[in-house]
Amino acid sequence: MIQDARVLQPQFIPNEIEHRNQEVNALSNTLKPIMDGQPGETSLLLGPSGAGKTCLANYTVERLRENILDINMQYVNCWQEYTRFQVLYRILEGIGNTVDIHRRSTPKDELLDRLQGYDGPQFVAILDEVDQLEDKSILYDLYRMPNITMILISNREEDVFSQLDDRLTSRLQTCVRIPFEKYHLEELVAILSARVQCGLSEGTIGNEQLSLIADAAAGDARVAIGILRNAARRAGQSGIDHITTDIVHEAVPDGRHEVRQKTIDQLNPHQRVLYEILDEQGKLDPGELYEAYQERVDEPKTNRTVRNHLKKMEHYRLVIAEGKNRARTYRPR
Repeated sequence: MIQDARVLQPQFIPNEIEHRNQEVNALSNTLKPIMDGQPGETSLLLGPSGAGKTCLANYTVERLRENILDINMQYVNCWQEYTRFQVLYRILEGIGNTVDIHRRSTPKDELLDRLQGYDGPQFVAILDEVDQLEDKSILYDLYRMPNITMILISNREEDVFSQLDDRLTSRLQTCVRIPFEKYHLEELVAILSARVQCGLSEGTIGNEQLSLIADAAAGDARVAIGILRNAARRAGQSGIDHITTDIVHEAVPDGRHEVRQKTIDQLNPHQRVLYEILDEQGKLDPGELYEAYQERVDEPKTNRTVRNHLKKMEHYRLVIAEGKNRARTYRPR
């Protein structure tokens, strides 16, 4: 039944992007100067999780690389690599300049010096979940480098700009913003149909079942693909050659759980502590939660940073915030 399992992975980059022509064109326009050997414009991709931002960024840069012989690129997930050192290291990996770098002893400034000394072809750096950066001054350093173009990805603009200093804010305010909306049901069906054609045997699943998957995913392509992947796995394990409605219903919880678990796995250490406290104790008000958090970490972040962490976790449906101001409480979803 499964002909190409890669197609059923969320990180798979398809040959064509469904229902995102306007966004592809907008990002392509910011990168056009690279074709003439000049840096592109800084762009900021904004929208909910599962709206195709990461896939589209990688797709657009790959199409650019098909037309330009000399270009380097690197993708950085700032949720997992959130320190200044980690970001610089990942970007240097994109130009093959990390062979003699020791992660525990090499100073951060040495990495920055190496990157500032880069005189190769134009370089595109995709910084995903950029609001999760521990030290956003790295964006200022990258912005000043003449042959590096940044594509920044985040859920909300205010999360990116909330902790920037004035010099960086003034520069990033001019970046091109490309908004993304949640997929409609019929758009998700089209995305799933394209994946089915590339990854599954013909006749494996019908439009009725694809519509059920799309409806259960509620506009989130990651969840939809996860449900489809689990449904195909279940059908294969059952020894049947097609995905039935019953199998789809059975696959929905597993598909949702996989996406949720992947999100939990990429929480930074402070977010993970906050999540574990709520998971253990249930509903807490901000004061109770912050007090419990302070007791568990050696160097607690500020109240403001913790609130930002909770907003991020709320956006990804890990926690639920109820009430406002002093009446606000948090609980695990």
